[in-house]
Amino acid sequence: MSKKKALIITYYWPPAGGPGVQRWLKFVKYLPDFGVEPIVYCPENPNYPIMDKSLVNEIPKDITILKQPISEPYGLASVFSKGKSKKISSGVIPKAKKQSLIEKAMLYVRGNYFIPDARKNWIKPSVEFLSNYIKEHHIETIITTGPPHSLHLIGLQLKARLGVKWLADFRDPWTTIGYHKDLKLTDSSKAKHVALEQNVLHTADQIIVTSNHTKNEFQTKTKQPISVITNGYDAHNIRVEGKDELFTLSHIGSLLSERNPVVLWETLSELIQEHKAFSEVFKLQLIGVVSDDVVESIHQNGLKNHVDVVGYVSHDEAIQFQMKSQLVLLIEIDSEDTKAIIPGKVFEYLISETPILALGPKDADVEQIIKSTNTGSYFNYNQKAELKTQLLSYFEAFQNNTLKVNAIGLQPYSRKTLTEKLAKLILHT
Repeated sequence: MSKKKALIITYYWPPAGGPGVQRWLKFVKYLPDFGVEPIVYCPENPNYPIMDKSLVNEIPKDITILKQPISEPYGLASVFSKGKSKKISSGVIPKAKKQSLIEKAMLYVRGNYFIPDARKNWIKPSVEFLSNYIKEHHIETIITTGPPHSLHLIGLQLKARLGVKWLADFRDPWTTIGYHKDLKLTDSSKAKHVALEQNVLHTADQIIVTSNHTKNEFQTKTKQPISVITNGYDAHNIRVEGKDELFTLSHIGSLLSERNPVVLWETLSELIQEHKAFSEVFKLQLIGVVSDDVVESIHQNGLKNHVDVVGYVSHDEAIQFQMKSQLVLLIEIDSEDTKAIIPGKVFEYLISETPILALGPKDADVEQIIKSTNTGSYFNYNQKAELKTQLLSYFEAFQNNTLKVNAIGLQPYSRKTLTEKLAKLILHT
């Protein structure tokens, strides 16, 4: 029995790094097991802000990968300010009061001249190329994944032109995502975003989202079917010799300017001052892109001698940090907009055999995942006393060599289980 072909239109693909890459890299890995032949379409010369060449080794050898050139404004912007353009393209946006004139101008141009995003120039050539390819190879189903949400506009035009079945995968929300507020959008630009989002939501045959909050939001905007397929974890063969000897609290991933849990830095500072044993062995490890604002805040709270800013590492190295640490840290902005965000690293945290210490908004989707899997503790920003008590409890368990995790109910988040759910949508949409 022949497999059903599905064309996957994605911007992020190895050697790009980050969770957005891993989502579709893993789907592509397992889709053939469930009767689907994936064909990947991605840029030939992208301007990726984060690179992880180790992920290239995970690309299945027998799949078709189509590539076409892309023209991106970040390449031109980097001529004037390479560091600033790279930071903004990776999502590190300084606080408004600390933005230089160049940064303010770049954000205004990005928000109002590149709608929905800076990859809009890839829409037209992609539609032309893919229209011919789809007809020649008798492809019935296409999938677009965003952000960047301009890729959904490729799907929109292909749907109109060819009548193919179209699944639109939203790894993050569109008009309600937090950084929209930082793009200095005019009223006219805001209206354009809303109109484009509406058009995509009303036209796609199937909407896929990564959280229940996003599903609830989109259900107020469209009557098209919406399915939740979270990110997940995949089996790996990485091993470590043992846990760190120090009481390490490690955050894996980006810490942007707004993702700055001052209440945690204050709590850690108090524990260091009040407990000599804690101060002698505590270390905060930040693995990934960290904004200057966050580093400054950490230093202001007296943690300079206890923090190690490691920077970006490969995916395999990130897993090693998770497994060796005594605690892994999950931080989300305290905002209504972020309740829908479930970072991809959460699922790798779940199988790291390391307790999760999470801080975020009340009733977030990720809170339910951590509690239902018995993998850690979740706190709101106004729970400083409870946070402090839990940290001390973890530290005492560390001292007694009893700091462990007894995880339950992880199977629904395995990449293979999630891919089976996706395959059913592809085969039956």
